[in-house]
Amino acid sequence: MRELRLLILLVGIVVGNGVSSRAQQAQGGSTNARAQKSYQEGMKLIGNREFEKAIEAFDEAIKRDSLYGEAYLRAAGLTRILQKPDAAYAYYKRGLPKLPATPGLAPEYLTFADLSFDRGLYSQSAEYYQKYLDLSKSKTSKQSLHATQQLKNVDFALKAMANPVAYTPVPLSQVVNAIGMQYSPVLTANQQSLLFTARTGKGGLDDENLYLSLKKNGEWQSPESISEVINSELNEGAATISADGRVLVFTSCNRKDSFGSCDLYISYREGTTWSKPVNMGSKVNTAAWDSQPSLSADGRTIYFASNRKGGLGSEDIWVTHQLEDGTWMVPINAGSTINSPGREAAPFLHASNATLYFATDGRQGMGKLDLFKATRSEKGWNEPENMGYPLNTHRDETSIFITADNKMGYYSGQPGTTGNVLIGLSQFEVPAIWKGKVTSSFALGTVYDAVTKKPIAAQVQVYDLDSASVVSQQVPSDKSTGAYTIVVNQGQEYALYVTAPGYVLVSRHISANATSQPLALDFYLQPISKGSKAVLSNLFFDTGKATLRTESRTELDKLYQFMKSNPSLKVEIAGHTDNVGQPASNLKLSEARAQEVVKYLVSKGLSASIFQAKGYGETQPKANNTTEENRQLNRRIELRIL
Repeated sequence: MRELRLLILLVGIVVGNGVSSRAQQAQGGSTNARAQKSYQEGMKLIGNREFEKAIEAFDEAIKRDSLYGEAYLRAAGLTRILQKPDAAYAYYKRGLPKLPATPGLAPEYLTFADLSFDRGLYSQSAEYYQKYLDLSKSKTSKQSLHATQQLKNVDFALKAMANPVAYTPVPLSQVVNAIGMQYSPVLTANQQSLLFTARTGKGGLDDENLYLSLKKNGEWQSPESISEVINSELNEGAATISADGRVLVFTSCNRKDSFGSCDLYISYREGTTWSKPVNMGSKVNTAAWDSQPSLSADGRTIYFASNRKGGLGSEDIWVTHQLEDGTWMVPINAGSTINSPGREAAPFLHASNATLYFATDGRQGMGKLDLFKATRSEKGWNEPENMGYPLNTHRDETSIFITADNKMGYYSGQPGTTGNVLIGLSQFEVPAIWKGKVTSSFALGTVYDAVTKKPIAAQVQVYDLDSASVVSQQVPSDKSTGAYTIVVNQGQEYALYVTAPGYVLVSRHISANATSQPLALDFYLQPISKGSKAVLSNLFFDTGKATLRTESRTELDKLYQFMKSNPSLKVEIAGHTDNVGQPASNLKLSEARAQEVVKYLVSKGLSASIFQAKGYGETQPKANNTTEENRQLNRRIELRIL
């Protein structure tokens, strides 16, 4: 219906202008009788809605009189109606210089300026935007404001082109780029799995599926369908995967269980098997278009694009979080700092959770959709920055991925080599200006039963010690393999906890220095039984003192939760020191520290009768005291089941 209204409006404009054109024969018209006859024939054909024949008539008029400016304009208007912008541009380019500048031509100047801008002809577009403004009667009309904004975009584009960002995209091998069209690449944190969307053919109606390529010996292997459970006769695309490769969210349209044209679906992997995809439900999906998801590293937050009601523009970026009971909250708009009155698309949340990349046509840029980068502060997202030329051009740019370590980027585009691939995947070394605000690494390993040595399902939680009691990440270990992967930001200290029903809490401290490179951390959980122990690795005291520092709060609360979940337990809280100082003083200090821990837990409501606080001083070292690292191991608080 919208297209029909536009067609009627444009026809009216063309016919109306044609009537007045007789009075302008001396200015852009023609004195050639045969040219005039062809022109009038074209006008009659417009009235009969025979547009293609009308264009032929105007072409004949131009052939007989190459200076017939009005004929060019009529042909330009018709080709616009028929959605042939390249032809319209050609007619305007040849015809407008043949007509004197008058206020009546102002709309044509604006149209030609837009067509020039859309082709990256920035200087030419600036000339005609300015001509429009010079001839326009209203300086505050919507069209004038548009022209003024476009002049600013032209200035930005020319400066960006004069100061290009140096980067060198390299197409992935033909082993990967083996399908007609492949796009929307995403990688796991360890960069060993590459997920992307592909069409087997080159047409928009060809089946769209998800493919996975694994890296072996440093080389990407031939991509395979991610799963027969996921790919179907319908389209599956615009997918995202968690850092551990075990949570998948993708877009599918017009399914029987769909709430709208396109919805978000979720699937979980156990071992090598993906679960049957499930529609994310009416809280997340609407009757509108919901697509282009991006998962946080732990798979518990999703940014996505939607044209649902309540947005700031035609399409906005929205965000939803998974709640503790496993359900997803009603999405909220990402806000006016991210969203504009225009169109936002293809969000990508960096693994660090500190940088958001997305495409928009609602901000100053090179034209159409440009890629932008926004960084997060304590107050929220900062003002997005255009990523510049030549990544951004006058064409649409979307779908960029930056690895967790900020070293490599991936995107889709037209390959530089000829062949059967229309759209292929490329990679590039990330320039400093495009890197995420925070560089991330990862830790991976397996969770075992300490007695049977068999893998178990457990909850792995990571807390940022700079933000007490705030979960930075939460992932389950694989039920079949015990495997887990977490993302850690470099230079950040973390408290890590591994819990499972029937097992003693495991606590681990990850220092800022340890996050500079990937970590391999296996955990052996002890079944709850008499004598089982756990080192409480995130309790901190000032040197020589028993006062708990504020960063100990997370550990204390986790210990409280463990005791609440196991109300029948009685435990010993044991303090230990290194051998620096006098043995008697160390013994006294270790007991005071153990008592301080018990004091906190009792203040939270636990009974003092379930605790024994005892100090062992330097008598039970875990390692010899010859190095500072070993002395740190010996300075500890332990939990022991009585």
